[in-house]
Amino acid sequence: VSTQKYMGISIMSSVGKGKGGRGKATTKAVSRSAKAGLQFPVGRIARFLKVGRYAERIGAGAPVYTAAVLEYLCAEVLELAGNAARDNKKTRIVPRHIQLAIRNDEELNKLMANTCLLYTSPSPRDLSTSRMPSSA
Repeated sequence: VSTQKYMGISIMSSVGKGKGGRGKATTKAVSRSAKAGLQFPVGRIARFLKVGRYAERIGAGAPVYTAAVLEYLCAEVLELAGNAARDNKKTRIVPRHIQLAIRNDEELNKLMANTCLLYTSPSPRDLSTSRMPSSA
């Protein structure tokens, strides 16, 4: 509460206090990602699901669940890639470390069996089953 003088009369005003205790105070907006405790953007994923026309209607929980799954997969890959980088005495994760992380993990390798990562050399398993002509 601040006091101001106007023509010799003290005027008390509640500057910056909203409605002065009357009615509901305006609350700061909280994102759906924050409500769910996620880092991945729930609102953006909801928009992509709607625009992508994957279904006629998208429930409220679908983008939250999708964001949680994507965040978990990303954290898993980054943790394994960080371990691969540390094993190679590097402080920075490069695409090769991601490749090694995925190919050395049984479940991630199964999930990403048909993917090709750019800027990576083939893993030793790929070289043994390569389609290069034999030098016979």
